[in-house]
Amino acid sequence: MNAMNGTWTGWRRLLGGLAVAMSLTGCGREASPDTDAFLAQHWQEPMAPQGAPPGHFSALEASLHPEACGQCHTAQYADWHASLHSRTMGPGLRWQLALMDQAQGNRCLRCHAPLAEQKALVARELGWPNAPAQAPPAYVAPDLAHQGLVCAACHVRGHQRFGPPPRQGGVPDSPHDGFVVSHAFEDSRFCAHCHQFPDDGPRIAGKLQEDTYRQWLASPYAQDGPDRQTCQTCHMPDRRHQWRGIHDPDMTRQAIAVELALDRLDDTHYRARARVRNRGAGHHFPTYMVPKVELVFYRKGADGGVHELGRQLIGWQVDTQITREIADTRIPAGATREFAQAFEASGQDWRLELVVNVSPGEHYERIFRDSLNRADTFPAGAVVLLRQALAEVEGKRYELMRASVDAGAALTAGEIGIAK
Repeated sequence: MNAMNGTWTGWRRLLGGLAVAMSLTGCGREASPDTDAFLAQHWQEPMAPQGAPPGHFSALEASLHPEACGQCHTAQYADWHASLHSRTMGPGLRWQLALMDQAQGNRCLRCHAPLAEQKALVARELGWPNAPAQAPPAYVAPDLAHQGLVCAACHVRGHQRFGPPPRQGGVPDSPHDGFVVSHAFEDSRFCAHCHQFPDDGPRIAGKLQEDTYRQWLASPYAQDGPDRQTCQTCHMPDRRHQWRGIHDPDMTRQAIAVELALDRLDDTHYRARARVRNRGAGHHFPTYMVPKVELVFYRKGADGGVHELGRQLIGWQVDTQITREIADTRIPAGATREFAQAFEASGQDWRLELVVNVSPGEHYERIFRDSLNRADTFPAGAVVLLRQALAEVEGKRYELMRASVDAGAALTAGEIGIAK
């Protein structure tokens, strides 16, 4: 944003000229085999502006808006539109941006709205000091910043399109002068730009706050061979642009297996044991601090009475100021963790039940509630967004699965209840 000077000249300096000079050939020719070099250029910091579009481009070809891409790439657009990538500039971030200065905001926008043109629009919206005074050029739609992680953030540099190798032979003639092919789009390092902090990034208890790529590198999934699975293998199967994760119940069920066992300690004292195995996530489950998985233990009597025995969390718990670790019970790829709950009961005419609940935004929930206690110090518009953000994140909770064990059967036959 330091290229903008608050005038129309600011937009011209920011957007005028093709600022990205890449020594890559287009229209289906292979890019450099050095993926690291390609990605260093592709994800340069700060990301260079697109510049003026080629004179022969139509308005549709020149546009950076995802709806323009969706005119031809209908399936990809539909997937993206339903994904979290289309909502990276939702109220949960926008209320915070209203309280930030430009330097702080740009650190968030690096991944939430990374195009230089998007940052310029946010600067105008929030009145940041280096914002252009006049409206953007025609190919920069006024709502581009609110579209989140748009198609162009990954696929467009200097109005040139980039993508993975075509699956059916060569690249036909197409709009926007075709595209440049790079295998980097099939490499986990492509995703690491936003899903891995550098070594000097922010840490808590010595752990990087965002460490997903390194977690994958340490997992069996990253090993060379026929069983190797990249980020794209799981989160973009068949090149779908859905990026399903812990917000998706089916995806989460594929990630873990849960076994429930019951031990009798004496005539009235028992212990429930929930063994949770990370069988399908190629990184920690869950990977970082925001999501939590809650294990809730119940005893159900023959009379229909239900007694909650206790709750335990799977996840990385930190305080809302993001300065102190409370607990870290995440489960690395392929590993198993056991959660025990002691309780008292008489007789054996009852059942032990385990309910597994998922709160994809648990850390945000706590931050938003704490912030509402200070809402009188915020701008009115920020408070509206904050309340909306809290309602949205609370609405994402879901029950994942249940397991149960009949006390009499388990204690006489050693039966284990298993949740598939």
